Amino acid sequence: MTQKISELIKGFNDYIGEEALKRETIRKMLVETFDKYGFEPAETPIIESEEFVRGDKSQEGDEAISDIYTLKDKGKRKLALRYEFTFQLKRLMKNQKLPYKRFQIGPVFRDEPVSANRFRQFTQCDADTVGASIKDQAEILAMLNEFLTRLGIKPVILFNNRRLLNEILDEAKIKEKDKMQVLREIDKYDKLSEEEVKKNLKKYNAEKILDWLKQGEDFFNKFESYKEIISLIEYCKLYNYKVLFSPTIIRGLSYYDGTVFEIKSDERKETIVGGGAYTFEGISSFGFGLGLERLSSLVEIKTRKPRILVISLDEDKMAINVARELRESNYSVTLFYGKPSKGLAYANSKNFDQVIFIGAQEVQEKKVKVKDLETGEEKLMTVKEIVKKNIIMQRIKNKEKSK
Repeated sequence: MTQKISELIKGFNDYIGEEALKRETIRKMLVETFDKYGFEPAETPIIESEEFVRGDKSQEGDEAISDIYTLKDKGKRKLALRYEFTFQLKRLMKNQKLPYKRFQIGPVFRDEPVSANRFRQFTQCDADTVGASIKDQAEILAMLNEFLTRLGIKPVILFNNRRLLNEILDEAKIKEKDKMQVLREIDKYDKLSEEEVKKNLKKYNAEKILDWLKQGEDFFNKFESYKEIISLIEYCKLYNYKVLFSPTIIRGLSYYDGTVFEIKSDERKETIVGGGAYTFEGISSFGFGLGLERLSSLVEIKTRKPRILVISLDEDKMAINVARELRESNYSVTLFYGKPSKGLAYANSKNFDQVIFIGAQEVQEKKVKVKDLETGEEKLMTVKEIVKKNIIMQRIKNKEKSK
């Protein structure tokens, strides 16, 4: 009986070949950046108790929490797939010396409608500082600015402050039960017309707030929390990058209680990265989350290792030695055992740069036959000559310069 190959479930994806290599390169660059800024890695379970995933009642209206995947084990326990990493910090932060700086990269799950940029499983990349001041916030934003610039993205960092917004809502005498919904309506400012947003705010007698938010510094200066806005701008200047105060930036999750931010780019309207300040167990914290899928769709990775296919024509000992020497020189090498025609077909299908043939003649002459798959040129060379000339690497560098 032949087993039927399962089709992908909507909202889930396979990643292979160049896309998988690209994702892995971005992941490595992220880890390098996190490490440079003193963040340590963490790993947490994909499955938690449903109660822990949902959190306290203040989060029940959060869109992400309403979209969690639930399940039961054989013991009938109510479980859920993690929808993000931040709630798991409540457990990780216990008994940690502060500030506790951790990063995590891994899959998260949301049972939500699928679109071109929204999936039900995606790879989340988070970094958080537990025990964070305004100074720490500026450093995390500096880290993001550095990483995105390295990827070739020109980041535009927009930020606001939820404490400031709450002061403004109090000034407007908005009822406590309506505050979160008012913030959600304001958050739609970059998606809907101003008239539509005002119409929605009118239900809560809050339409005037939109006009207030468009006023200048004289208006905001009377609120105590505006000092945090000024302070963050000043500390960001010390890192030589710019942030823009944007009073309509809200961020959806209800646990944010201070600075909130979104990073966009000149080339793309959608948010690339978002995050903000929150309090766990009375400790001020700050962090962000970005999706690897969205990031990968934005960038072209311009560097890679030269890729060589070594074909052994019944000369396995020399083929293995050649592969080992090339790998020690940082080449990506695949060994192939079989006919030259099949080896060449494989090399072309997998976009190798060069093919090295090793047969009886190559063993006798202590040289290998090298075929350049771009030019078709063939040469007899020693491994040391291949490494010294480094033709492929030079070609890759030249292509990068011409872009």
